[in-house]
Amino acid sequence: MKILFTGGGTGGHFYPIIAIAEEIKRICIEQKIVAPELYFMSDKPYNKRVLSDNNIKFVPTTAGKIRRYFSLMNFLDFFKIIFGSIKAIFTVFSIYPDVIFGKGGYASFPGLLAARVLRIPVVIHESDSHPGRVTLWASKFATRIAVSYPEAIKYFPPEKTAIVGNPIRRGILFPAKSGAHEFLDFDKNIPTIFVVGGSQGSIHINEVLLDILPQLLTDYQIIHQVGKKNYADLKKRADFLTKDNPNKNRYKIFDYLNDIAMRMTAGAANLVISRAGSAIFEIANWNIPAIIIPIPEEISHDQRTNAFTYARSGGAVVIEEKNLTPSILLSETKRILNDKELQAQMKAGAASFAKPEAGEKIAEEIIRLALEHEE
Repeated sequence: MKILFTGGGTGGHFYPIIAIAEEIKRICIEQKIVAPELYFMSDKPYNKRVLSDNNIKFVPTTAGKIRRYFSLMNFLDFFKIIFGSIKAIFTVFSIYPDVIFGKGGYASFPGLLAARVLRIPVVIHESDSHPGRVTLWASKFATRIAVSYPEAIKYFPPEKTAIVGNPIRRGILFPAKSGAHEFLDFDKNIPTIFVVGGSQGSIHINEVLLDILPQLLTDYQIIHQVGKKNYADLKKRADFLTKDNPNKNRYKIFDYLNDIAMRMTAGAANLVISRAGSAIFEIANWNIPAIIIPIPEEISHDQRTNAFTYARSGGAVVIEEKNLTPSILLSETKRILNDKELQAQMKAGAASFAKPEAGEKIAEEIIRLALEHEE
């Protein structure tokens, strides 16, 4: 059994693929199915170590991105798309997988086109409430379609579409309640805030947080994931802001959190401040109240809808970036963390939104189609 995954080069595409791959391997072991051969096709491996750890072979392809705004890069990328598509057809034919799973994004187009040409069964997953262009196109020939948000159903044929949520890796699926504060060297009696801007970090969120950092440290502990590109600069500035602060040890800044550190952070956190990407599903599964700050709509057409969809569950409040000021973020943080009843309501709302079985459901369908294709 051969399965090829394909998706764009962001954590929001990559890590759900890893979650599904983990579930496929687990199900195959439990059901005594021969171990599958797994492949990941994209323009970049994103995380070579994670691919290696999961025995997933990286298959490089050339891919181009057609931007929604005028850019000379659109002209150059058009030729990348043509070349990459032709190359992908030959590459996929040489592997000839039983199923291709598409996570969306420009880098998934060549592999999905090859699947259509070679008549290989396709399963696609859409993480956002408003589908991307590649996912919409692929839905016309996909065998099965999985979506994260109910709002996305209307864009796809209902007879082959299911709402499953967003796959989450088992390594971070459940918070580590025991030993979390000790791991972080935090006080259990002081509320903890986890600030994360996505796999690349968020410059605007980071800037606003630093503006109110001294005030926050008076009452709270902070875990701040800033992304590798921003780490050195923000660490230097944070050190300057807190050098004479008696509570400076309440602030921990990281460029990246591995699975163990993420579980510990989730176990300690009383509030999460985050973008509105796939992290929403992790936060919901952890049952932690959240402040969601979506990327502006002119940059990302889906995050605003994602954020307000989640907020309707009661698990979060939304601050749009145009309204994000230090005083508003500080006020909302204090409002939530000073109200135990509100926190309980938000936890219940998060739990109602969570779908921890998403990866398992998609994996089961992929295996079923793969076994049918083998016959």
